[in-house]
Amino acid sequence: MNTSSIHLMLLLLLLAVVALFCAFVGAATGLLARIEGATYATALLRGAVAFAGSATLSLALLTFALTAL
Repeated sequence: MNTSSIHLMLLLLLLAVVALFCAFVGAATGLLARIEGATYATALLRGAVAFAGSATLSLALLTFALTAL
């Protein structure tokens, strides 16, 4: 395989792992908010904010790591 195709596959794998991690963070935040007594809308909003925050941080760290290489 070509080196660039290996890097592309690795990047896609890392993006999939980041998306899965962020989905788990958002789901856990929404679940904890719902257990705390928040309404469904509020729990969904808290989960979405946690998803967006973790996605932003994870992609920023991934970008930093890729430019450092």
